[in-house]
Amino acid sequence: MSVPTRQFELIGAPFDGASTLGFPGSRFAPDRIRHALGWITQRVENGEVFSLESGTLHAAPRLTDGGDAEVVAHDLMTTLANTSARVSESVRAGHVPILLGGDDCFLFAGTQGLHDATEGTVAVIHFDAHLDVMDQNVQQGTHSQSSGMRRSLELSRASTEHSIQVGLRHFNFPSSQRYLEDSGLARITAAQFSDLGTDAVVAQILKRIAGADHVHFSFDIDAIDPAHAPGAGALEPGGITSRQAIEAVSALAPYCDSFAVTEVNPMTDHQDMTATLAAYLCYYFAVFGQEPAAK
Repeated sequence: MSVPTRQFELIGAPFDGASTLGFPGSRFAPDRIRHALGWITQRVENGEVFSLESGTLHAAPRLTDGGDAEVVAHDLMTTLANTSARVSESVRAGHVPILLGGDDCFLFAGTQGLHDATEGTVAVIHFDAHLDVMDQNVQQGTHSQSSGMRRSLELSRASTEHSIQVGLRHFNFPSSQRYLEDSGLARITAAQFSDLGTDAVVAQILKRIAGADHVHFSFDIDAIDPAHAPGAGALEPGGITSRQAIEAVSALAPYCDSFAVTEVNPMTDHQDMTATLAAYLCYYFAVFGQEPAAK
């Protein structure tokens, strides 16, 4: 059995200081996700794991735990800078970072970390119920969980042309519509996901990111319907299913250079349902992303 090409590094970001809206508590998520991962990884034997979906043995992913980024509970900007630097460190070491939030301010930190450690264009795949393109407001400032996508696409080599948002639903600010129209940022709503099916959605995403030099994949757990993920920072009915999420993450993993799961909230979770789902998303990303796709 050949050694898998890529090595994955877990990086925790136990911070929810930017959760000025929704439920606080995602600071506790990295530990709960790690706990659930332990349940999954104990099934490895002789360096292999059996996938019931593919029906084959896979090399167990080289998945190491790099500990937590240096978060500062009272200081959002320092926390973002430290977390971004920690992601960059992982990329420069030749790893694929898997960032465990924390609130969705880490969409920006994950993108910036990949951006600063590489050359060329960076695309963002953003699964979320919300747009996260707020510029600023009095209560949230400029770098909250509502601004991560906008701040990410302001980075000098970030490519809006190659970026896409998936799982969006319900209502948002009129100013967000103007931003989408002006920027040309692509989007697939949760309703469209349901109508198209996972394979067609993945095909659209791959078409969108084609040509970007690097891809950051950020998954806010509220992209998934609360029936499947009750422990989220915000509860938005009508989301994608856990099965759709797993299949999409598995298919997109070979094309991505970093991954983040955010907004898991153990304080509102039910029997670790959401933390366990997040752990599975991370593990599917690692198993099916071991060999990078050609760019």
